[in-house]
Amino acid sequence: MASDSFQYRALFEYKRERGDDISLQPGDLLTVPKASLMAVPGLDYQDGDERSPKGWLHGTNERTKEKGDFPGTFVEYVGVVRVGPPAVKSWPRPVPPTPGGAQTAGGAQPPGAAAASGVEVELLSEAAPVVVWRLIEAVEKHGLNSESLYRAPPASSGPAELRQALDADPVSVDLDQYDVVSLTDALRGFLQDLPAPIIPATVYSELVYTAQESQSVEECGERLKRILESPSIPQANHQLLVHLSRHLARVSQHSQAGARPLGQAFAEAVFKHSPLSADVNPEHHVRILEALIATGGLMEMQAAPALPPKPAKPQQPSSVGVGGGSSNGAKDGGAGGSLQEAEWYWGDISREEVNDKLRDMPDGTFLVRDASTKMQGDYTLTLRKGGNNKLIKIYHRDGKYGFSDPLTFGSVVELISHYRHESLAQYNTKLDVKLMYPISRFQQDQLVKEDNIDAVGKKLQEYHNQYQEKSKEYDRLYEEYTKTSQEIQMKRTAIEAFNETIKIFEEQCHTQERYSKDYIERFRREGNDKEIERIMMNYEKLKSRLGEIHDSKVRLEQDLKTQAMDNRETDKKMNSLKPDLIQLRKIRDQYLVWLNHKGVRQKRINDWLGIKNENTDEGYFVSEEDENLPHYDEKSWFVGDLNRTQAEELLLGKPDGAFLIRESSKKGCYACSVVVEGEVKHCVIYSTPRGFGFAEPYNLYSSLKDLVLHYHQASLVQHNDSLNVRLAYPVYAQMPSGRR
Repeated sequence: MASDSFQYRALFEYKRERGDDISLQPGDLLTVPKASLMAVPGLDYQDGDERSPKGWLHGTNERTKEKGDFPGTFVEYVGVVRVGPPAVKSWPRPVPPTPGGAQTAGGAQPPGAAAASGVEVELLSEAAPVVVWRLIEAVEKHGLNSESLYRAPPASSGPAELRQALDADPVSVDLDQYDVVSLTDALRGFLQDLPAPIIPATVYSELVYTAQESQSVEECGERLKRILESPSIPQANHQLLVHLSRHLARVSQHSQAGARPLGQAFAEAVFKHSPLSADVNPEHHVRILEALIATGGLMEMQAAPALPPKPAKPQQPSSVGVGGGSSNGAKDGGAGGSLQEAEWYWGDISREEVNDKLRDMPDGTFLVRDASTKMQGDYTLTLRKGGNNKLIKIYHRDGKYGFSDPLTFGSVVELISHYRHESLAQYNTKLDVKLMYPISRFQQDQLVKEDNIDAVGKKLQEYHNQYQEKSKEYDRLYEEYTKTSQEIQMKRTAIEAFNETIKIFEEQCHTQERYSKDYIERFRREGNDKEIERIMMNYEKLKSRLGEIHDSKVRLEQDLKTQAMDNRETDKKMNSLKPDLIQLRKIRDQYLVWLNHKGVRQKRINDWLGIKNENTDEGYFVSEEDENLPHYDEKSWFVGDLNRTQAEELLLGKPDGAFLIRESSKKGCYACSVVVEGEVKHCVIYSTPRGFGFAEPYNLYSSLKDLVLHYHQASLVQHNDSLNVRLAYPVYAQMPSGRR
């Protein structure tokens, strides 16, 4: 039987101090069993106490899966969760559509639109790439030289006990007992049975277009890889595609099997759930996989061309502070401070931990860790550039360090210090960036350095203005991207229409050419030159019209190609703005927390933010007159574990803008049900380490209440054109009279 547990969200960073503690990062979700809360020493638990936790709580960090103690004052209450027995099946059988039920229209949407489309879209689980990697690893142990590998269609989806074992614990399952046929069948069966798209909707149309337009397989593969490096692709999808594409590339190289047969073998499974895939020629799917396989597959680590660095500048004693210590006892030797004391040196941490620390950080953010080779003196620099992590190996030989020969730096600290002042373009022309923002081991989450209210207020004003400017720029780009995406779709539809028209005209030309010979010969014998001239004129008109249509199509294709390239540039600009928006929001919120803790009145904070009481811009930056809004009471709109049908019944007859927030059927997410033009629409609310929201980069709200307060003022139309409504009336609050 399921038991109640409570879920909390971390507001501040906490580093483990004792063995039974767990560390927290802002945004982490923590699950605490009710029984554990009732057992807190010194707390005489009463119903409702879970909303304002005191002392230490014992629970599970859903991000790290660690169990232990954490301070209750560092978290905020989110809601009740039901903890029940795990589902037996994890390779779900698709549910057939409800007879006569409303069908959701499919189609590619611009980034952010799908989040509020009323459909709770399935996402790949974090376990999916792990299962794929384990199966691939086991297949490759048997060798890649078999000519029959993936040639024949799978006889089944793999042994049932193997699927169940992978389902229960993909990391520790023993795969050595299975033969290669069982393993390859299980791999294809697992991909086929995934409930969510492997290729995300945000890039599907662009992949298909690239496959159509690219002249060579090599050119196509390189262009596809650039598209699939987009930060908009969820990490689980990207990892799965990396594992699969590199594996198939290795199979192609070792077994003399061509890239095309492998692409044909996996195309249906990879593109099964992709939007619009049913309307796209399957040949394009095969070509996408063929091109990726032929060019080596997706790469996790991009190797940079080796260009020798300029000689290092002499280091001044005052600049040694990168490591925060003296050069005595430096691990790597040489001047410039001890590597062990350098704030940016993290020692032996995994690539996954590095990715987590650098996620959504601006370009120029970096850290150094021990290389995965575990060899003494080997290090890896991870740098944020273009919205992606770039991994650069630091070589050492004969006491010298560098990224490539000749090695000219006396220590790792000296190397890093040099590139904090000089661009890495000295080493690689594509890395035109300095090492500007170290991820510090010693950095505290509290960013406020000023010590008086006026100074903090001025800083708040400065960061808020920067955030507003970046937000306006992002909104402008998003509007431009959305508009252009719609135009591109219309032009693609027009090109398809041109193709059909050209086909019809060509058939008419062939028909007339075939039959006109007999008629012309007959009329020539009869001496009927007039009829011959008429036939020839009609034929010439037909060919002329065909040429005009073909020329129009070519011009449209050229316009489309140019527009698609421009739109990709707009997408890149949007992605480069996301980390800045998230970082500015985080810094601004730190200043707001500091001012609130000092008891500064909201009116004064609003003055710094430039917010007029009659026109509040941010949901939770409200005037004191608005503090009696029912939205502040979570009980007025949070209904817990309620399904879509129950939500619709609860909102039946309510006016536009009436809403509720409930737990979503999607694990770790919530759903907003809101009345729009008399109908109830449902939108997914994503829960990320950065906060809640309907879509990136707006997943920024530290709590559901902050999100509700914001969209009390702002319309949901920015996420979906059909949701021109605000969250005006909580479902359990008093409704306006005389309104429907």
